[in-house]
Amino acid sequence: MKTLNEGVRRSSKRLAFFILSMLLLSTRAALAHDVTPGDAGYIQEIWGVHIIPFMYLGAKHMVTGYDHILFLLGVVFFLYRSKDVAVYVSLFALGHSITMLAGVWFGWGISSYIVDAIIGLSVVYKALDNLGAYQRWFGFQPNTKAATFIFGLFHGTGLATKILDYQIAPDGLLPNLLAFNVGVEIGQLLALAAILIVMGYWRKSAKFFEQAYTVNVVMMTIGFVLMGYQFTGYIVAA
Repeated sequence: MKTLNEGVRRSSKRLAFFILSMLLLSTRAALAHDVTPGDAGYIQEIWGVHIIPFMYLGAKHMVTGYDHILFLLGVVFFLYRSKDVAVYVSLFALGHSITMLAGVWFGWGISSYIVDAIIGLSVVYKALDNLGAYQRWFGFQPNTKAATFIFGLFHGTGLATKILDYQIAPDGLLPNLLAFNVGVEIGQLLALAAILIVMGYWRKSAKFFEQAYTVNVVMMTIGFVLMGYQFTGYIVAA
């Protein structure tokens, strides 16, 4: 049994390291809400209602969106009850859905560099929250549910800004956007399931809390890297 537990702990650490490594390597593009050239061409060329393709694009965006996954990981990091996970993930999904749908429908657009920098900030914020920094620094705990919802609004704004750049056809816009959003939520559930499976094994390790500190520092570092890259891009493009 001891050997089995040690094997589980080693596997959990490898899985956690693998996820964070992939997320870190993903920053080479440093465009958190970018759309691949093939998907961009498809979005620009089609007209009418295309439910299944847009659901696929939405799911693909979430599963490959390292910024979403990092923030989602931070949100559920110390949530042990299914009810709490459902509440926080729903708040994030609600915020993300509101600004993605409204942003594209009403044509709201801001600098992608600025919104992606704020998304990087959301990762930094959540990592610091998990490290208990706000209680030590300021003597109080910010409202974590409100923060999750507010940063969800920014995550959705980031995607809306990118979609607007590709001038999606007005014909069939609303059904396609709704299908895309459904796909995003499906992708989020898939990503969440993977995260919770890894976390479930990892939390059985006696060194979980020690390793959790390191992982959250890495998350915070990635968030700062994203912020710095986006601010640099904004200054260069100005």
